[in-house]
Amino acid sequence: MKRTHMKQDKDSRLFDFINVAILIAFTIIIIVPIWNVLISSFSSGRSLAEGGVALWPTEFSLENYRAVFRDSSIFQAFFISVAKTVVGVVTHVFFCAMVAYGLSKQHLKGRKLYTAMGIVTMFFSGGMVPTYLLIKDLGLLNSFWVYIIPALFSYYDVVILMNFFRGVPDSLEESAKLDGAGDWRIFLSIFLPLSKPALVTIALFNGVNQWNDFMTTKLYITNQALYPLQMKLYEIIVQSQTQSMQNMGGTAIIETTTKGVQLATIVVTTLPIIFIYPLLQRYLISGMMSGAVKE
Repeated sequence: MKRTHMKQDKDSRLFDFINVAILIAFTIIIIVPIWNVLISSFSSGRSLAEGGVALWPTEFSLENYRAVFRDSSIFQAFFISVAKTVVGVVTHVFFCAMVAYGLSKQHLKGRKLYTAMGIVTMFFSGGMVPTYLLIKDLGLLNSFWVYIIPALFSYYDVVILMNFFRGVPDSLEESAKLDGAGDWRIFLSIFLPLSKPALVTIALFNGVNQWNDFMTTKLYITNQALYPLQMKLYEIIVQSQTQSMQNMGGTAIIETTTKGVQLATIVVTTLPIIFIYPLLQRYLISGMMSGAVKE
């Protein structure tokens, strides 16, 4: 018996050692490229052109970031990105929650039809040209609301919330109705507060999509005053490529290179998400676990 117990302890220690080794390897694989991007963004064009950057810049420089922030309109673009992310997340989460609340009720008439229609949207779309024509007919071209209205609904997010709402005890809803509460009061005061992990999970995913969204601007926006940060940085990269081609063999390519500007833009666009993600991570696991439950 003692020998069996010792063997189990040995196997357990071996299992823990292998797990730790695998996790360390994955951590290194993830951290090293991120660190290299960060360090390379602070390197001069000369060191980047020579390929001398490894884990520490051989020639420290801020020229890449100066090239990014040289255009004063980038701050307006940053404001547009923040505004469309905040407004988009709030409206998306609230709209999906309202739909999920209704579909979570077994007595809803036509519930199976609505569910089937929602599932279809998860696998099929109208295509780029029909979508553009619809956006044009709705008068959303060159409008801030083109960032918000088309992104209001996601059936995948509705499924996550439906599973959470079904986990709310019926006794709570019945007690609220006996006290005279209507559907809106029950939805706002009971279901939403109890579904915070799911709401934060959806908000995080939608926020990342809104922040990184580039194609919406490329397809539907020509007014530069409505350009978000991603579109403005894209223009800066294109200008950097043009200047590099015009100054081949000159000194301008030594100060900044297209690669350096690209790395700086990666850092600028990624930092906000990196700071926000750990704050919401504790809600993410429970929210995703609920979304994995069979409907």
